[in-house]
Amino acid sequence: MQLGYVNDDDRALLKVIKFASPTSAGAECIDPECSWVEQWVHRAGPRKQIYYEPREVKAAIVTCGGLCPGLNDVIRQIVFTLEKYGVKNIVGIPFGYRGFFDERLSEMPLSRRVVQNLNLNGGSFLGVSRGGGKVDEIVDSIQARGIDMLFVLGGNGTHAGANAIHNECRRRKLKVSVVGVPKTIDNDILLMDKTFGFDTAVEEAQRAINSAYIEAHSAYHGIGLVKLMGRSSGFITMHASLSSGQIDICLIPEVPFKLDGSYGVLQHLEHLIRTKGSAVICVAEGAGQELLEKSNATDLSGNVILSDIGVHIQQKIKSYFKGIGVHADVKYIDPTYMIRACRANASDAILCTVLGQNAVHGAFAGFSGVTTGICNTHYVYLPIPEVIATPRQVNPNSRMWHRCLTSTGQPDFLDEVNNTEIADLVLDPN
Repeated sequence: MQLGYVNDDDRALLKVIKFASPTSAGAECIDPECSWVEQWVHRAGPRKQIYYEPREVKAAIVTCGGLCPGLNDVIRQIVFTLEKYGVKNIVGIPFGYRGFFDERLSEMPLSRRVVQNLNLNGGSFLGVSRGGGKVDEIVDSIQARGIDMLFVLGGNGTHAGANAIHNECRRRKLKVSVVGVPKTIDNDILLMDKTFGFDTAVEEAQRAINSAYIEAHSAYHGIGLVKLMGRSSGFITMHASLSSGQIDICLIPEVPFKLDGSYGVLQHLEHLIRTKGSAVICVAEGAGQELLEKSNATDLSGNVILSDIGVHIQQKIKSYFKGIGVHADVKYIDPTYMIRACRANASDAILCTVLGQNAVHGAFAGFSGVTTGICNTHYVYLPIPEVIATPRQVNPNSRMWHRCLTSTGQPDFLDEVNNTEIADLVLDPN
């Protein structure tokens, strides 16, 4: 009991509120009766019995995708915990999955001495890259190197690759534990309260929003426009808007909007300029893509390259106000890469510490094809296929999005009917 081992039968519930009705705020029901069904996952932590002999283990760490605050913190804690178990052979795979098949890249020996101060810097000590070679080639490399544990730090695409590696290892009957640590500032991985890097990204976004606010309020008819990351999920934009308290219009991918015409963004912006004298807009990079010319180009991870909604809105604002003969001073700020290249803040640093340690505990328990995360405030292991099914998105009917709407005071930017319904709801909550 004093050592605090976790039992294999320990469970964490995915849902902790028993909804009384499908109409309850936040209710997600599996049937019209809103029946209570317990859904659970394995609790993370150290086990009394371990699967591997530590002195015989070779462990490898790889970071893939884009940069994210906290990558170095996780690397550091994985190494610390492996050494605590007694593992001596720990290596880093450079530049993502590329490090497995590019003969010009050599694995990097890791130890407590090497990683001691990694957490003081942003980025990834191991380097990152998008895309990768064929799964067969990667597993061939894993087999040739004698790797027993592979810790994969990345987002949805990276986890899909980790799952493919896990399946191929199983097909070959290799005793290799493949364990993921979910990394994305977008916070778009299913079933998790949050992913590491998100808190830091939201905090850093405040700098850009505050700059936009100062610029807007210091100019005659000033308009500050900030574009933040978020390809398919608007969590950064929503939380940054909420936390700053300076945003008048928040636009995210999950909620359609129109720019022109009655009840459009531009008309509301005109109203703000005439009544307040200034305004601040925050938009996610994936918002309003249906308003732009589509591109079939993709990046190395297979993601469609998005058109720049920020520049488009900036141009539309200038054109609109020129057309109505009203002066407008537009300042556009795009801190996209700045908010992900910094060092993790205190909240993320703690989360990274626990996730890194739990990843090692999971591998020593003999788990593979899982990722570690936080669910309903508890640290758990989740099957990778469950968390990569689709990106997690903001629910437009969620209480959090409604809180954001209340904070900004913005209307529905689609049609008169919806705005009338919202007005009626405000006047008569029942």
